[in-house]
Amino acid sequence: MSQDHPELNELQRKVNYFWQDSDLLHQALVHSSYIYENKDRGDKHNERMEFLGDAVLELIISEYFYRICSEKSEGELTKMRAMTVCEPSLAEVARRLNLGQFMLMSRGEEKSGGRDRPALLADAFEALLGSVYLDGGLEEARKVALSQLSDVIEQVIAGQAIRDYKTMLQEYLQGKSQDPISYSVIDETGPDHDKTFTAVVEYRGNIMGKGRGRTKKEAEQQAARMALESYLGR
Repeated sequence: MSQDHPELNELQRKVNYFWQDSDLLHQALVHSSYIYENKDRGDKHNERMEFLGDAVLELIISEYFYRICSEKSEGELTKMRAMTVCEPSLAEVARRLNLGQFMLMSRGEEKSGGRDRPALLADAFEALLGSVYLDGGLEEARKVALSQLSDVIEQVIAGQAIRDYKTMLQEYLQGKSQDPISYSVIDETGPDHDKTFTAVVEYRGNIMGKGRGRTKKEAEQQAARMALESYLGR
């Protein structure tokens, strides 16, 4: 293994993969903003690795669900994959690895909260996986992906919420813009002791999802869930 970047040994232990070429690992952790402030260093940013890692991750998760969920339809498998590889799930894995602290980024990006920004963290994890693929091949990338996402995969297979849907939707959309997300109850039926509420979630003037529940909060959660499934599953 290359010893050019010994400061990354801790991350390699967390991932449980040790790069033969640690320069590949180093590149996976270089945000594009860092390049603009350090043009003389000759580093390359991680966007190409992110592109590759995204494709590798989709293949790994698609094959895994295809093999173990033989009773699921194409549409169901698509939604399961989408919920597994979505930005909030990948950002959560990146936080567990403390990936943000290893990233090289500009001072401005860091001051604006880049080390904990869901979109940046999710992209970094995809780049990390891309670097594993380049360094060790598909089987090593598969081991890393399935081990790091094992909790998420189990919850998706069990049909359980990965996490709070409203938080999940908010983190996903805020990675794209700071436009507000709003919820509103548009209908309620039944007697006072047994009401059913219908809620919608709106973003940029469009209704993204609609949900029903015995409480307003439950209806909002279901609206967020429908928005996520619709938006990520297409």
